[in-house]
Amino acid sequence: MKATFVIVGGGIAGVTCAESISFLAPEETVILITASSLIKAITNIVPLGKTLFQFDVEERESSQLSQQHSSITILQDIVCEVNSREKFLKTESGKIVNYQKLCLCTGASPRIIAENNPYVLGIRDTESVTNFLEKIKNARRIVIVGNGGIATELVYKIRGIEVIWVIKDKHISATFVDPGAAQFFQDRLQNKVDNLPTQSDEVKNFCFKRARYTTSEEKTKKVGAALGPDWHNFKLTQFPPLPIEIQVKYECEVLRITNRVNEEWPVVVELTNGETVNCDLVISATGVIPNANLPGLEDLKRGQDGGYLVDWKLTTSQDDIFAAGDVCSANWDIARHWFQMRLWTQAHQMGQYAAKAMVSITRDEEFYQDFCFEIFTHVTKFFDYKVVLLGLYNGQTLNQDYEILLRMTKNQEYVKLILKDGKMQGAVLIGETDLEEMCENLILNQLDLSVYGEDLLNPDIDIEDYFD
Repeated sequence: MKATFVIVGGGIAGVTCAESISFLAPEETVILITASSLIKAITNIVPLGKTLFQFDVEERESSQLSQQHSSITILQDIVCEVNSREKFLKTESGKIVNYQKLCLCTGASPRIIAENNPYVLGIRDTESVTNFLEKIKNARRIVIVGNGGIATELVYKIRGIEVIWVIKDKHISATFVDPGAAQFFQDRLQNKVDNLPTQSDEVKNFCFKRARYTTSEEKTKKVGAALGPDWHNFKLTQFPPLPIEIQVKYECEVLRITNRVNEEWPVVVELTNGETVNCDLVISATGVIPNANLPGLEDLKRGQDGGYLVDWKLTTSQDDIFAAGDVCSANWDIARHWFQMRLWTQAHQMGQYAAKAMVSITRDEEFYQDFCFEIFTHVTKFFDYKVVLLGLYNGQTLNQDYEILLRMTKNQEYVKLILKDGKMQGAVLIGETDLEEMCENLILNQLDLSVYGEDLLNPDIDIEDYFD
């Protein structure tokens, strides 16, 4: 087999890259190699600003992509070797695929705190969620380790089970928000506990319902694509008549996990604070590791986080080999208000831009870096609140030398603006604030806001009128 462009990976970055090439160069051939029969497709894109987009991620059968784009061929297989000198790769089924330009979109794998332990689960892809939902059915108490997006949503979504949340920080959701926003979320978390069904509810069982495709191929279990922003769409169809308790163990980590056979609690978790927790299951949500391990590409330069180093064109250290999404590490002169974070938002942006770069280089056309790399943007949902993160939203790289404007309405909205020298550097917007576009513009144009002072967040003033 041969194609002008070959893409490895059926996640958000890989599928976005293939679709974008099909749009930019419909006359060129594209082969997308995916280990799973399911791929990730971006749908319902809603622009909220210049670079800020809200979208859904939909699981589809891979065949649908080739039906929609005649220039794209789907190869369901696993790459076992890449020959960068002669520009071909081999698959496990014995196929040889020749390319002119290769894009690596192999994503990342969950960092599991205890590998090969049947009572420790890492959640990253569709298969791991299915495994999790099956094992949690009879659980009485689980331990969730981690403080990022997956851990945050799991704690909120799980009902009828005692949850011990182990975090190394001083407040919840520290990957994304500050202590103030964490307290705002905690009120919602407590409200959830207080409003659980009582013993009088006529409920016998519970289960999770997820309207998505499923796949049973054995080889997809470790190589499925990341779930994207829809991963938390678990719908509880019934609730068990059990009280729930959520305990947060702050500033500690897991020291040791011990399995016990034929005991009331099958797992014992020892924490660094000296406490011991008995439970049925441990959920590891402690970040990801780039899948930068394709045989034949050992000479590609790596970043400190293990990802393939890429320049501003998303080119690796090897000519004609590109990388996008979680598997790559940015290695260019980064804009002041942008930084890399392994999120589905950046996977989507990088997939589009990699397509533009590969097509432009093939045509020997001049091109410029995409504007999305000027400012960090991310839209997600925590505790049923819309969450928008812009720029240096937690004061990253500012060394505590900044001021904060804050507005909070309990159970409704939380707005935090980061300013330095009178200019906006970042923002956290929780709830339906309608401030996304204004904040994005003010971060980008670096307008001096000193004259407005605290009126920037005065609820009695429509501040957007100032900047129309």
